[in-house]
Amino acid sequence: MTPALSSRTWPDVEPGTLLLVPVGSIEQHGPHLPLDTDGVIAAEVAARVAVHLLDEVPVLVAPPLLFAASGEHHGFPGTLSIGTEALATLLVELVRSAELWTPRVVLVNAHGGNVFALEKAVRQLREEGHDTAWVACATEDVDLHAGRTETSIMLHLRPTAVDLRRAEVGNTGTLTEILPTLVNGGVRAVSANGVLGDPTGATADEGRCLVAELVRDVLQRVRHAAPDARGHLAAPAARAAGRVPVQA
Repeated sequence: MTPALSSRTWPDVEPGTLLLVPVGSIEQHGPHLPLDTDGVIAAEVAARVAVHLLDEVPVLVAPPLLFAASGEHHGFPGTLSIGTEALATLLVELVRSAELWTPRVVLVNAHGGNVFALEKAVRQLREEGHDTAWVACATEDVDLHAGRTETSIMLHLRPTAVDLRRAEVGNTGTLTEILPTLVNGGVRAVSANGVLGDPTGATADEGRCLVAELVRDVLQRVRHAAPDARGHLAAPAARAAGRVPVQA
């Protein structure tokens, strides 16, 4: 059976089911990537992780949450954001509902702007006694937004949605360099085309390797990691070093 929750009938939902909830966004990803890029990545990673877990535990993947916290992209048409507070409330109510029939929920996030909402929601939920956590679709070598990494991943996952003819270099500064201006003025203040990175050289083959890495990482964390103080399923080395993962 497919691990998609939306394709099941209620009698097909097994007791003890683990629910993975992809969390993405609808926001600009430069002139060459679709607005739902983060949702595509989160949903695909969650689905592939679920397939690996099927022999170990009943597992289902919820439809991706696309309306999220993307206020930093408001300078670009097409972006739809509900903000941190609304997203946190949505996540709390969703998990409360899900845990009436499933013992564990893991939120699989692929948009960095959602982190504050995830932390707030999961902290409250865990205080209420819910077995829930969040995990980042992260990689060790990643640019910030709509650059080579996300472009490569989308060339692998949804090549027909990528228009490489319109791919442009954006602001290639580090997060430390651009953060003050980004916080005050949003992405538009640091990048006229919305790209934070350089999509040049992106390939589907590279994307295939990156997705495999994301799946391995998330799978390991869902299997073995305990939530840290932020409710995040951090790898042991990351917890010890206090590192915060970079979003894909």
